[in-house]
Amino acid sequence: MRTISASTAGLWKSAHPGPTLVVTALSGVLAVGAGVDLWRGLLLVAAVFFGQLSVGLSNDAIDAERDRAVQRKDKPIARGDISVSAAWVGAGGSLLLALLLSAPLGWVLLIAHAAALVSAWSYNLGLKATVVSVVPYMVTFGLFPSLATLAHDSGQWASGWAWVAGAALGVALHMTNVLPDLDDDAQTGIRGLPHRLGGTAAAAVASVTLVFGAAAVAAGPVQWQISDIPAISWLLCGVVVLLASVTVLLSLTGRPGRVQFQVVMLAALMLAVQLVISGGSLVH
Repeated sequence: MRTISASTAGLWKSAHPGPTLVVTALSGVLAVGAGVDLWRGLLLVAAVFFGQLSVGLSNDAIDAERDRAVQRKDKPIARGDISVSAAWVGAGGSLLLALLLSAPLGWVLLIAHAAALVSAWSYNLGLKATVVSVVPYMVTFGLFPSLATLAHDSGQWASGWAWVAGAALGVALHMTNVLPDLDDDAQTGIRGLPHRLGGTAAAAVASVTLVFGAAAVAAGPVQWQISDIPAISWLLCGVVVLLASVTVLLSLTGRPGRVQFQVVMLAALMLAVQLVISGGSLVH
């Protein structure tokens, strides 16, 4: 029993629990904003949760040798807590569950979720080391608001402004997600777009795209009629601008990259709140 518990804990830690829970929560908030029925919303949240587990586990399974080479003590596989094969079984099982849970919500949503997961897995499988490393993040997060609207009985794609906001958020997350690992990545030959830009420039790009995404969410639902935009949405937009500024300051002062990533994840939650209150629907 102790071994099973230890293996379960190791798998959970390898699944990148922080981002997994934040993205899962974001899907739930978006479902509320889109007016999705409770049972359909719960199915969507469960599908997204297992999809994120598959992405995190596959990432650590693929990176196992690299993590061992740089002695990543925070990685259960590198520490020997779980095996690579166990991580692959967990990733494959989670991916299957994500798709099975998506199916009752309609074939269009199933295809959309599958496309988002294929994009995320493509990053793990090699695109992370190329100049186009940001593309999977743009695609996956650009699709993300549509998972909520497609889960609705009406089954509609999200509006263009939501795609723009999602893609912008994806860029920001990618630019900051790698900051804590720049040195380790350099030792093992990973040179994605943020690595080529450098930490300071990557943080600046993240900040700009966060502000752009927040502005899209604030103004998009009312078709850019500024006088009709809820004041609280602009207030939250201002919070995102503040968090973006903090990201830049952290970069300039040499603070740890993990802190920058956490600030961006907080900004992601602010964007989610904006999506709920701005216009009441992601399709208008």
